[in-house]
Amino acid sequence: MTMLKNKLDANQYNLKDQVVAINRVTKVVKGGKNMSFAALVVVGDAASGVVGYGSGKAREVPQAIRKGIESAKKNLVKVNLTETTIPHQVLGRFGSGQVLLKPAPEGTGVIAGGAVRAVMTSAGVQNVLTKSIGSPNPHNVVKATFDALTQLRDKAAVATSRGKQVEEL
Repeated sequence: MTMLKNKLDANQYNLKDQVVAINRVTKVVKGGKNMSFAALVVVGDAASGVVGYGSGKAREVPQAIRKGIESAKKNLVKVNLTETTIPHQVLGRFGSGQVLLKPAPEGTGVIAGGAVRAVMTSAGVQNVLTKSIGSPNPHNVVKATFDALTQLRDKAAVATSRGKQVEEL
């Protein structure tokens, strides 16, 4: 997965967090079972098209969520958007999870399931069609969605890579 080289500063954005999944995990030790909670969290600023994900583990749910938010703020990515939708169709892959994102006309809304919906609304995409293929595991789905979002290119980048003007496309 290709991530952007320049780190985005979490403090300059108005980030909203959204919990995607909470999992109760148990470690069996000699004295019995040690329970803890794992939380998968997505943070994003819809106005500036910035989104990130992270996971945290702790003995209590609120602390796990807090750790997940801190982790998510450390790997923010900027998403290339055209007004309210994505510029082109893209397929993101991670593990056996695949996420297909299609641009949609104005007024369509976010057509997406749980984990993909959380990422899309956090990124500020208002109209998009999605299809989650393969693994239903929220961790793989979120990572596949991020893979898809990092593949999005704006018209200027495509024009320069082809050695043409934006008007020629």
